[in-house]
Amino acid sequence: MIHLGKINTLTMLRETGVGLYLGDDDKNEVLLPTSFVKATYKVNDKINAFVYRDNDDRLIATALKPVAEIYHFANLRVSEIAGIGAFLDWGLEKDLFVPFNEQKNKMEKDVFYVVYIHLDELTQRIVASSKISKFISNEHITVKVGDEVDLIVFEESPLGFSCIINGMHKGLLYRNDIYKKIQLGDKVKGYIKTIREDNLIDISLQKLGFKNILSSTDIILEYLAENDGFLALTDKSSPDEIADKFSMSKATFKKSIGVLYRQRKVTIEDDGVHSVKVAQTEKDLTAD
Repeated sequence: MIHLGKINTLTMLRETGVGLYLGDDDKNEVLLPTSFVKATYKVNDKINAFVYRDNDDRLIATALKPVAEIYHFANLRVSEIAGIGAFLDWGLEKDLFVPFNEQKNKMEKDVFYVVYIHLDELTQRIVASSKISKFISNEHITVKVGDEVDLIVFEESPLGFSCIINGMHKGLLYRNDIYKKIQLGDKVKGYIKTIREDNLIDISLQKLGFKNILSSTDIILEYLAENDGFLALTDKSSPDEIADKFSMSKATFKKSIGVLYRQRKVTIEDDGVHSVKVAQTEKDLTAD
């Protein structure tokens, strides 16, 4: 069948004055208007096309690819405010509609919002909603502590940032656990830190425990390799300096340097951290 709101792989059936008719294996058809027809298309060609409804409520295909398909979250810009709601730019010639009753807060033109794209039960048209909590649930948790997950940042509060976890759950990223710039709409990797008895989920941008230290040591070694084996941070460097350079806490940084020192990969000097290879080369040159 032809799936509304999704990219379909369809077969070119015939050409008409208004465009190409595409079909699926069940003999369902949809029009690809002339404006999207390439001269190279031939009968029986397989074509990837996104299917939606036009202003006359007819199924229509387009060769354009939207920012996101139906039943997914996306961070989209408001292109217009009208008397019936807001319209979002999602990469197609027809903007995505958000009724007023699906806006958590009144939307403003040119502002980005995280929304969920879905099918309106009454009109059977593709619409969006910024009432994110309606479309995620922590009732049945599908993740466990330590899991790497995909996050979409959708809301800010005094405690930190609320995130959509794997497109299914809600989690909180505490402000004091963030060591890099975070904005609403960001898509980032994270880790499940805690699952509370009431199924509230705390998340982190860093791996947990010793895994975090190992990951951080790799980051530091990569920096040393790209900067002539020298890092101008010391035990007296401020947490902000460390966070700005490596997006990690000072505690994690100190533990990571300690691991590298015990592995004899770095030396710790008054001016900063040196790669052992660089430090050894300098000693050899001095001896000569």
